[in-house]
Amino acid sequence: MTALHSEVSVDGHTSGRATLRDVVGAYVGLTKPRVIELLLLTTVPVMFFAQRGVPPLGLVLATVVGGTLSAGAANSLNCVYDRDIDEQMRRTRRRALPRHIVTPTSALVFGLVLMVVSTLVLGFLVNWLSAGLALAANAFYLFGYTMLLKRRTTQNVVWGGIAGCFPTLIGWTAVTGELAWTPVVLFLVVFFWTPPHTWALAMRYREDYARVDVPMLPVRKDAEGVARQVVAYSWVTVAVSLALWPVAGTGLLYPVVALALGTVFLVEAHLLWRRARRSDDLTEVRPMRLFHWSNMYLSLLFVAVALDPLLRR
Repeated sequence: MTALHSEVSVDGHTSGRATLRDVVGAYVGLTKPRVIELLLLTTVPVMFFAQRGVPPLGLVLATVVGGTLSAGAANSLNCVYDRDIDEQMRRTRRRALPRHIVTPTSALVFGLVLMVVSTLVLGFLVNWLSAGLALAANAFYLFGYTMLLKRRTTQNVVWGGIAGCFPTLIGWTAVTGELAWTPVVLFLVVFFWTPPHTWALAMRYREDYARVDVPMLPVRKDAEGVARQVVAYSWVTVAVSLALWPVAGTGLLYPVVALALGTVFLVEAHLLWRRARRSDDLTEVRPMRLFHWSNMYLSLLFVAVALDPLLRR
């Protein structure tokens, strides 16, 4: 894989020759490590839940490595397709392709290689059902969300978010080799959680999305209209999270934690709505407060998913 010799700064001026460290960092950045962290956070706890205890370390490691490579492949290919708008958006213009550290061809090859390697890792070291689910998630993310939905509809993150729900299925099938209702419930938790989480971030960067004509909901609706939708999806998220208790027969730890976290999540969503009703000024609406809390909510909820079977042993 090759890289260009000049690095382009945020203001568009060449800032010098890219070092090896720049290039390595650029390729790592293509995979969007922070997104991968969140995906793994919904994979590994489900493995503990499916095992009803601690799953084999080798299986966890293979699933984490395969899942990381798979998600990195999809994110890299997403960067290739979206490089035109990434270069114009404040939030994304420091990525590798807008800065011209990595060429589009190199990024494309990088993503495809990661896709092949991840499929082989998951297929041979985990099972082929998990490998197939990972491929399906990537295909939906690239063709369904990136190419079809993202630039055409305000519902882009609602349906496009399906791809980010697959790790719950992959974690379960990695242990059991089959699907069941339990991972489907967790799939739906992530599905309904994704719009409030993403819309809060999109509110913060709505001018960016408007500049490149990506019809995120906060571009087409005022803050109050978006916040109303956030509240609705937040209620459904919490309700579905509590459904895991009867469906999977959890212990008391999970529903207690889910109820406590859900209560705070709903309070934050309603506070966002109240602030949005008073003003459309984002400095007063403070959408990033909900965004950060939504991250904490999902993280701690899935920690409870992992701990529940351990505390019942």
